[in-house]
Amino acid sequence: MKIILCGYHWTGCKALDFLRREGHEVFVYTHENPYHVPSLWQYCEKTDTPYTLKNISKVPLPFEPDVICSVYYRFIIKPHVIEACKGRIFNLHPALLPNYRGCSSLTWAMINGETEAGYTYHYIDEGTDMGDIIIQQPIPIEDFDTQETLFTRVMYTSMTRFSEALHHAAKGLPGDQQTGEGSHYPRGCPHDGVIDPAWDERRKERFVRAMIYPPYPVAKLGVQSIYSLKDLKAAD
Repeated sequence: MKIILCGYHWTGCKALDFLRREGHEVFVYTHENPYHVPSLWQYCEKTDTPYTLKNISKVPLPFEPDVICSVYYRFIIKPHVIEACKGRIFNLHPALLPNYRGCSSLTWAMINGETEAGYTYHYIDEGTDMGDIIIQQPIPIEDFDTQETLFTRVMYTSMTRFSEALHHAAKGLPGDQQTGEGSHYPRGCPHDGVIDPAWDERRKERFVRAMIYPPYPVAKLGVQSIYSLKDLKAAD
């Protein structure tokens, strides 16, 4: 098949690895990355895969794709791109939609005290994370999880079913409509990474763990960096 991959981070790299092993013709849209994020554009160069750092919605497509896959892509994909592949376009979102649409979904799930998170493969439509569900799988949030460990578990598990989602979309099979009002969170660090002294102790502790994703900044209480529950109790 002719496939466009819109991707980023190690999951984008893993998706490209899978598509190449299946023998598909692939073109990649991706982003620049900081040093600590696995680089999809560099992996494209290693594998002689054509790519661009330009926004897919702002440039002509390289070919008429059979499928478009979005795996951690950070730009909104516009309707004319959706129409170019006749709606055979899907996204991987790290949440159990319709809950936690938008950004920082796993982080917010931890902060809010959810007992499980998960991932959803869904068709892309004109809404934000509102398309019909192809695959959805819950994953428990452990009391010892940090944002880093939860993200790794969720995304690793999700990629074991990437092939299933790809071939479902390629056949144009229907998904399941999202039900319920759901929730949405905007881009940006939750609460700017700052602990509110008025929160109860459980929320403070969850927030500390939810901010742990080296080398990103950890939670702060005032001007003090809080790395653990021990630091939090000492600061109080």
